[in-house]
Amino acid sequence: MEDPQSYPEEIGPKHWPSSRFTHVMKLRQAALRAAREKWSDYILFVDTDNLLTNPQTLNLMIAENKTLVAPMLESRSLYSNFWCGITPQGYYKRTLDYPLIREWKRTGCFAVPMIHSTFLIDLRKEASTKLMFYPPHQDYTWSFDDIMVFAFSSRQAGIQMYICNREHYGFLPMPLKSHQMLQEEAENFVHTLIESMIDRPPIEPSQYVSVPPKHPDKMGFDEIFMINLKRRKDRRDRMLRTLYEQEIAVKIVEAVDGKALNTSQLKALSIDMLPGYRDPYSSRPLTRGEIGCFLSHYYIWKEVVNRELEKTLVIEDDVRFEHQFKRKLMKLMDDIEEAQLDWELIYIGRKRMQVQQPEKAVPNVMNLVEADYSYWTLGYAISFQGAQKLIGAEPFSKMLPVDEFLPVMYNKHPVAKYMEYYESRDLKAFSAEPLLVYPTHYTGQPGYLSDTETSTIWDNETVSTDWDRTHSWKSRQQGKIHSDAQNKDALPPQSSLNTPSSRDEL
Repeated sequence: MEDPQSYPEEIGPKHWPSSRFTHVMKLRQAALRAAREKWSDYILFVDTDNLLTNPQTLNLMIAENKTLVAPMLESRSLYSNFWCGITPQGYYKRTLDYPLIREWKRTGCFAVPMIHSTFLIDLRKEASTKLMFYPPHQDYTWSFDDIMVFAFSSRQAGIQMYICNREHYGFLPMPLKSHQMLQEEAENFVHTLIESMIDRPPIEPSQYVSVPPKHPDKMGFDEIFMINLKRRKDRRDRMLRTLYEQEIAVKIVEAVDGKALNTSQLKALSIDMLPGYRDPYSSRPLTRGEIGCFLSHYYIWKEVVNRELEKTLVIEDDVRFEHQFKRKLMKLMDDIEEAQLDWELIYIGRKRMQVQQPEKAVPNVMNLVEADYSYWTLGYAISFQGAQKLIGAEPFSKMLPVDEFLPVMYNKHPVAKYMEYYESRDLKAFSAEPLLVYPTHYTGQPGYLSDTETSTIWDNETVSTDWDRTHSWKSRQQGKIHSDAQNKDALPPQSSLNTPSSRDEL
């Protein structure tokens, strides 16, 4: 078959003119014809950017005993490889069933009018002989689109399509718009790849695939520190591979293990809990896990000061990255520099706790707000001056969790009593909006484990703390922020180019 490098009518590499649809349909038809000529029992179609992470996917689809069946694939949104509704013109139609299936609120194998991207055909079934990818059925009048042509062929052959979500099978990237470029497609695929690694081993490329070399860099920062407990090799390996795929170079910092801290070590460091501190949800005092977390960040601040690093990024080892993380963070930091903003701390991941009113947008810098009361230290940029202020506060003798300490230092903690112990509270703190990193897991989700809260009381190692399963609202997902309190002023106006099409509006 011909192997066109471009198509006459295309306006860009992601534009799909009729000639491109025709070529893809001919390729699929050739594959189907070859399978029939070989008397194959089955043929599995998988788009090249689909990632099957479940090694039993093929066996599981065969076991469904359907003529035409697809494993449900996941993406960074509700988008998947099936539709639950279809209009008389053959386009996507919203239904109530779709989110129930896509979010596993209903599980099983469901009859649907459209499956695409990855699917299995049982060639042993007599009805399968009527299936065609090309040419379109003689009665076909819908828009010229490969998946719509095949769905119509299936309907005319009297073959029901099925989507299965009994298990997790794999991932697919979000479809791009016709104006987008190949660089965006590469970023889209990389994000799909790193999302698939959160709870599963990395997907290794085939020996037959040529993978271009990667060139990790520090994104314009003087240093990027990644905090990791030595005993959490699983997190370290996942993060290093995830960062490598995004071409980000980091320095691993061995975290202080709170479980290994003993009373004599705490005394040697002159560590004492801030008088009257209690966790706002469980009412427990400081834990040794929280002390270990604080020390891990503190020693990074010390290194920033000792090495006189002007611009540093700190990330923890249990984060997932926003789509186009590297590009978005570099653009934000460039905009901040161009605006000559005087900053000392910038959250790129946090749990916003003040949700009654919007945070103040920063003039002349899109996607940045002045940080109000926040939890978590998933990721943040810190300046030399910011690190100096945090160290200069001498927090060891009046310690509280590091994510409570930071809001104290920028004078936004709701408990005035805590702030009285810190005279200087003028840290210049901001936050990316929307955020650029998130936790990999939240309280109650499979795979969630808190090394700070599952610990012991700071001054009594015989008293265990494990409130996170029932009391830890602190570790739960960010609650829905009321529309009146959303940081809309920090966001650029929505472009009509970002309006989803009828085919991929999810």
